Amino acid sequence: MIPSLPMSKERQKNYQIILSVEESFARGVALGIWVQRPLSAWHFLLPGMFIWDIIKRRRAIQQYSILFLFPRKLALDAARQMIEGEDRDGLLSRAENKIQEWLSAQKVYSPRILRGHREQIRVLMGHYFQLLQGEGESYSGLVRNTYGTRENYEVHVARVTAAEGEVDQALAEIQGGTAESWDRLRAEQVQVAQLRKKEVDRIFPDGGER
Repeated sequence: MIPSLPMSKERQKNYQIILSVEESFARGVALGIWVQRPLSAWHFLLPGMFIWDIIKRRRAIQQYSILFLFPRKLALDAARQMIEGEDRDGLLSRAENKIQEWLSAQKVYSPRILRGHREQIRVLMGHYFQLLQGEGESYSGLVRNTYGTRENYEVHVARVTAAEGEVDQALAEIQGGTAESWDRLRAEQVQVAQLRKKEVDRIFPDGGER
């Protein structure tokens, strides 16, 4: 086994930039889903319901953000460990075991969901591995300097979206394929797609090269 080597200050900085963006993205998805909820009549009849709704919203957003971020954080940490000298296949296997334990704890485990998350983590590990070693003072700078063009970055986004879609399909199956379960998943998909479109437009505002 290759000895573990500490990351440089530059890579530690990149790690914090990436983590901060992923945390913000997770909160954005959660908030977008919450905002779409229809208000009941109680909100208009009882003013105190707005305060309670804010409290519930904060809790729900925090809980959802943790769930949304979990596989992404696993991939980011695995990419960091790759840079420190650990074996890629071994890291992917350990991440898969953690995902299986996590899914079982959430009572949503199935082999199909596990495969989807494994592919998601595999794709993200490669993505983060490049960004951690990239140059830039912001996430946009890291992505531009790593991928060069909007087209190249959109190929990566499409791969991640495909893996997430497989997870969503499997989740819907476990939840019985009901209209309610599909509505929840579609609400998430819409928020993710909208936020990613904004992200790509912000990183490549001219639609072309860096």
